[in-house]
Amino acid sequence: MADQLYLSYWVNGFTGGNMLRHYERMLKLFPYSRLSKSDSIFRIVPVNSGEPTLSEHPLKNPVDVPGVIAMAKEFQNPDSAYRVETAWDLWQYDGDWTLRPSRVEMVCLGPEFEKDLGENLRIEFGIDTHFLPQPDLPNNVSMTQSNVKSLLKLVHDLDDALSVSKRQLWTESGENFAGKLQAALA
Repeated sequence: MADQLYLSYWVNGFTGGNMLRHYERMLKLFPYSRLSKSDSIFRIVPVNSGEPTLSEHPLKNPVDVPGVIAMAKEFQNPDSAYRVETAWDLWQYDGDWTLRPSRVEMVCLGPEFEKDLGENLRIEFGIDTHFLPQPDLPNNVSMTQSNVKSLLKLVHDLDDALSVSKRQLWTESGENFAGKLQAALA
């Protein structure tokens, strides 16, 4: 059964004053889709995820990261979350394997924003099946392997750019994704 996949980061010294600097690093490193024809969206949410969006702006692709950070600074607050909904290109199966845009959301969670895990930065990758072997599909190993390599490259790039105290790749059900991947390969 498909599960949502997340990557969470806890950053050393993360404060309301420097959170957008860390977010900017993440946004600059992300491999945005070259195939997407849809605009990206930038949202600011106050206090917790249940609150209505404070501000929402469509973004032309490629995403103008300095422009996003400038908009975020207008509403910079330690109890806010900043969300860029965009896409990156992954191999997907629909009768045949094709490289297509896949939805991703990159989030900066202010230190006073209400959150379950307490992380500072999060990437929401959508369904985890893009990164798990699917034995019933032809050529699934090489295509899934390519998607996993893209994911791992992003993780390593972020690890190098951020002062990380903790990182976690996890699924909506709470499972550790590395364990889930190992089980699928066994």
